[in-house]
Amino acid sequence: MASEMDKAPEALQQLVADTDTGGRQPRGLVRHLLFAVALAWALFQYWYASPLPFALGFGILNDTEARAVHLAFAMFLAFLAWPAFKRSPRQRVPLLDWLFAAAGAFAAAYVMLFYAELANRPGNPTTGDIVVACVGLVLLLEATRRAVGWPMAVLALAFIGYSMAGPWLPEVISHKGASLNRMLTHMWLTTEGVYGIALGVSASTIFVFVLFGALLDRSGGGNYMMQVSFAALGHLRGGPAKVAVASSALNGMISGSSVANVVSTGIFTIPLMKRAGYGGVKAGAIETMSSVDGQIMPPVMGAAAFLMVEYVGIPYSDIVKHAFLPAILSYLGLFYIVHLEALRMGMEPIAQRRHRPWRDRIVRNLFGAFGTVIVVGALYYAIGAMKALLGAAAPWAVGTTVLALYLFAVKQAAGCPDLPTSIEDASEGGHLRDTWPTVRAGLHFIMPIGILVWCLMVEQMSPSLSAFWAVTSLAVLMLTQHPLTAFFRGRPVAGTWSEGGQAVVEGFHNGARNMIGIGIATATAGIVVGGITLTGLGLRMTEFVEFISQGNVIVMLLFVALTCLVIGLGVPTTANYILVATLMAPVVVELGAQSGLVIPLIAVHMFVFYYGIMADITPPVGLATFAASAISGESSLATGIQGAVYASRTLILPFIWIFNPQLLLINIDHGFEALRVIAASALAMLLFAAVTMRWFRIRSRWWETLALLAAVVLLFRPDLFMDRITPEYRTAPAASVYDVAREQPAGGRLVMRIEGMTLEGEDRSKTVAVVLGGKPGDDGRKRLADAGLQLVPLGDALQVGAVRFGSRAAKSGFEQGWDVQDVQVRTDRPSPHWFYLPALALVLLVWWTQGRRRRGATLPPAAGVRVAG
Repeated sequence: MASEMDKAPEALQQLVADTDTGGRQPRGLVRHLLFAVALAWALFQYWYASPLPFALGFGILNDTEARAVHLAFAMFLAFLAWPAFKRSPRQRVPLLDWLFAAAGAFAAAYVMLFYAELANRPGNPTTGDIVVACVGLVLLLEATRRAVGWPMAVLALAFIGYSMAGPWLPEVISHKGASLNRMLTHMWLTTEGVYGIALGVSASTIFVFVLFGALLDRSGGGNYMMQVSFAALGHLRGGPAKVAVASSALNGMISGSSVANVVSTGIFTIPLMKRAGYGGVKAGAIETMSSVDGQIMPPVMGAAAFLMVEYVGIPYSDIVKHAFLPAILSYLGLFYIVHLEALRMGMEPIAQRRHRPWRDRIVRNLFGAFGTVIVVGALYYAIGAMKALLGAAAPWAVGTTVLALYLFAVKQAAGCPDLPTSIEDASEGGHLRDTWPTVRAGLHFIMPIGILVWCLMVEQMSPSLSAFWAVTSLAVLMLTQHPLTAFFRGRPVAGTWSEGGQAVVEGFHNGARNMIGIGIATATAGIVVGGITLTGLGLRMTEFVEFISQGNVIVMLLFVALTCLVIGLGVPTTANYILVATLMAPVVVELGAQSGLVIPLIAVHMFVFYYGIMADITPPVGLATFAASAISGESSLATGIQGAVYASRTLILPFIWIFNPQLLLINIDHGFEALRVIAASALAMLLFAAVTMRWFRIRSRWWETLALLAAVVLLFRPDLFMDRITPEYRTAPAASVYDVAREQPAGGRLVMRIEGMTLEGEDRSKTVAVVLGGKPGDDGRKRLADAGLQLVPLGDALQVGAVRFGSRAAKSGFEQGWDVQDVQVRTDRPSPHWFYLPALALVLLVWWTQGRRRRGATLPPAAGVRVAG
């Protein structure tokens, strides 16, 4: 089946190719070679993500070897797929590019080909090693210029220059400096530079998730999600805009590319939005904002989300949990914004549903919702029972159950008409298709996504292994869906297998092409990280940011957000995240701790990630904006400015979760509290959109806007008011730390104040917190040790004796040799959520007053009253 991208006009396909997959389209034998190499890369990554190498004892690679192979494929394909300049030939590959491709692939694979020799001479490279490293670094920069853009190449070059020019720089940023040999060794022959964490995550995790998204799009899953969105929302005011928001959210679950998301959904939704009355600029801005937000939509978030696993040190399932509510709130806010736009502009629906009695609609919706919950719950407990009762035979039983569900889903789809391939054909007899029959027509597309979520969240598998099983199930679906559909419809099965096989091969190829730029970008980001570790720039950044912010957390966060947006003007979101997270995230945590504010590390990384992806919108270089404006035919600058205006109404969220981590589902004790937080945050997001639009039920008066804004603050930050009444923590002596640790719930935070001397010789005090594993009642000393923290008694005092490298304690800011001042224990104060009640009262007051005004405006004039005109 054709992917959504194949339906786009040729110019838009070329735009996406120039951005994501490579703009060169050679012919003849070279085209087949390019296809074969990309396919071989995808098959290698599929093998590497699978458990087969360990099961068969064949093809086992360590991390460094896998990274080398990954980069070798990316370098080879980058020079073949991207022309050197706009005027370079696109139908053939020049001889120089062949030489660059071969030399780049060899240099990238060098650490694998000569792994044993390099291991035997650490820190003592030969002349050959240095030559290869020099050639490899130069070719990587050229590949970056082609596939990622010149700003990223210039940034990497600047860090190389900074690494070597240290002694000649101004005192505030000067350092000892590195020789050419040392710099090349650090960057190319160790895992501190190019072959560092970023490239490792790209090789082990990002590729297989991108592959999953490419396969799902090729299978027809992208079209299915758009059809469901249109069937559910197309009949509403501003329906096309709401479809754009919903379909982009659904596509964002499986795609981490903003530009591809804009094109695959925007080719349908932007023309419909223009027809509905939004205008080309607003239509493009709505689609851009919707598609960019898809990068924070679990379970398949943008590539940078997988890097958080390494930088924050928590499982990907926790990343998904923390990102869930912000993603929902962001889309909810945007959904309400387009709704208010439709109300303000007096729009009417452009499509109609079949008329059904309201009781009928309620019963059908309740049946669908409760039926889904019952089926998912029954499946969860049934699989749990199989694992408990059947032991080693459980995988066979679970596999049989999944197969039966798949056959049932395909049978349901076979009983429905085929889904149309565009929104224009989504109506029947002048009316929209009903939602449930549309859902049934592609129910089997949900299964691979369900398998991915199950493996990640329930089985707690690694992200790469989870994606492997999801890709495997999706490949089986693509191979069998057409033959099974024909079988259930009583049609000949012969001839239906080839379509699925071709779709699988195309999907694997597309996944590899989508990964070229990401592989190059993560390798080049390693140069930036290597420059930071080689020169100690991170320590200087703390002093610099502290000087800029003067210790004010708000100013510091504004500086970080601005840095993300500025760097993102020319650098992809993945590299933007790596750079800012490496330099800024530890600084924010450290300076927050010195201010007495415990900021969870994941909150800072999510802050950086969110503002990093916003750079895809902001003019003048927002790539997603270029794609949307190409579809709408409007100015990219005007579209970008309007998109930034829409985005500004959700940019408050990262600041909120820094000060109220409950938005990331942190510090929530039970399910009912989670429901309260989710409901209050959703209402606050809607109200904030209404405040910024100055429109609730009708246009708001100034005092109504202020009342709604007060309600937003009460809902988003109830702790701000409760802290004025009674403190959240009480002080306990340092000696009680083990007793407090023993009583903490599983996943609870132990908060301490510590003091000591910094490397610069300054006495400092800061508040730090570490997440504890285990369960209440376990030995407190052991729970601290598991978190990487060892405390040493010194008379009546306690001192931080050891902090394990890379542990939760190390990432939380604990310093070896510092004294523990005291322990902060949560008090039994009333819940801050009581402040939700006055917020609701304010909302109801505004709702009532605007309702009275609206009714007064629509009442006919009283008898005997003369109406002018």
